[in-house]
Amino acid sequence: MKKKIIICLIPIACFIYFLPEINQQARGGSLRVIPKPSMTLHLSPNSSSCDCEDESVLYQNVPTDQLDDIIKRRKKEYKGYQLRMKTNVSILLAPANSPLQYPISGFIVTPQQKSVIPGLALHTQKRKLYKVTLRVDSGVLAVKDAPDEKEVNGQDESELTITSTNLTQLNNLLSRVTYTSTIYHIRTSDLVHFSFEDNKATFPVLIRRPSVPVLYNSVNDINSLVTITTKTFLRYKQLHVLLKSIRRVYPKIKIIIADDSLKPESVSGDNIEQYIMPPAQGWFAGRNLAVSQVTTKYFLWVDDDFEFLNETRIESFVEIMEAVPELDVLGGVVSGEQFYYTLEYVEGDEGGCLKRIQGGYHSPLPGHDGCFFVDVVVNYFLARTDAVRRVGFDPFLNRVAHTEFFIDGLGQLLVVSCKDLSIGHQTHEEQKEYDPYRNQRKDEEQRKLAHHFFKNYLKCIKY
Repeated sequence: MKKKIIICLIPIACFIYFLPEINQQARGGSLRVIPKPSMTLHLSPNSSSCDCEDESVLYQNVPTDQLDDIIKRRKKEYKGYQLRMKTNVSILLAPANSPLQYPISGFIVTPQQKSVIPGLALHTQKRKLYKVTLRVDSGVLAVKDAPDEKEVNGQDESELTITSTNLTQLNNLLSRVTYTSTIYHIRTSDLVHFSFEDNKATFPVLIRRPSVPVLYNSVNDINSLVTITTKTFLRYKQLHVLLKSIRRVYPKIKIIIADDSLKPESVSGDNIEQYIMPPAQGWFAGRNLAVSQVTTKYFLWVDDDFEFLNETRIESFVEIMEAVPELDVLGGVVSGEQFYYTLEYVEGDEGGCLKRIQGGYHSPLPGHDGCFFVDVVVNYFLARTDAVRRVGFDPFLNRVAHTEFFIDGLGQLLVVSCKDLSIGHQTHEEQKEYDPYRNQRKDEEQRKLAHHFFKNYLKCIKY
């Protein structure tokens, strides 16, 4: 059995985590298969944990005298996160058989607005009297235009009873049952409990405030679709090589430069914007600044020591992104190397376990040879501006940071890497003044890992 190795972030008992064994159980072992379509039994998810291996344990990440307090505050913050994001979702199991018909999923309502529940019906043998009951937890129910109060009891209340001697009439009334949430929330849910005799079912109501679309009014022109962004620090010689190579291929495209050099030098040119930052603010602070100024649908991120080649064609990026609108980030190739990773993440009640796997991918992108769904790509990528802004770049990370953006975006960003989208990397010697800022000191690494311990609710991480 192949072992999954994950490094601990805090002093904790560590073990081997056997993912293949768990997957095997899920495929055909002792785990119970949940039947399909309708939902009745309401269960709470089991507590979960992930284990870490006893190697490279970083005891110094969190100061010992602060650890208890940090764990307490982290747990409180995590519970708030679960409430906001609705990550702690209950499980609804389907009954083996039921005469009740109702929506399994996809019933979405606007907060405090009346909506007809689609698909409600009863299918059963002939009876003298038919009686069904519906009950909700955070709303009220009603029958729209109910003709006879004797048949409907509980209008505009949390429990509604419908009776009839005629099944067709009963189903006619059920087809007009409405739900209205009584609490205001932009992203929450309720449960409808539906019963007939000994038959009971439960189905969810998703309460969502509709979002206003954010669209970019761009014509079919690369200059109106894409902005090139970069962050520079003490490397003006390399930056000017990059700019010259861009202008050779794209003479009019907009370029945004975030600059936190110690002694800034003016960088001028047509359609070039240079934003001067306080000195040495760092990598992610610069990324945030640059992306905040983008007004186009997409931005292309490049390092300041990259160089556009004859085969560097932004149009190839855009063509794929336009063909697959669900994509958020599309990475390319730097100097012939296609760097990409997947992230293996296991949630845990006391903190999750995270591992970065180089060269791993989830599946090929259909219709595009050499493109793969991944979680992390190289520093050369095209991204949807609005999608990246929703995740953002953590300015706490000012020295060594890249994967961390994709960690924050895990489950939010759909990421692909493609082999035919290439750019060059300049060959140069690093400056002595630059090296101390580029290389991460031991104390900076400790602060960074302690930061992930709290912020990302992680117990273990393996780069």
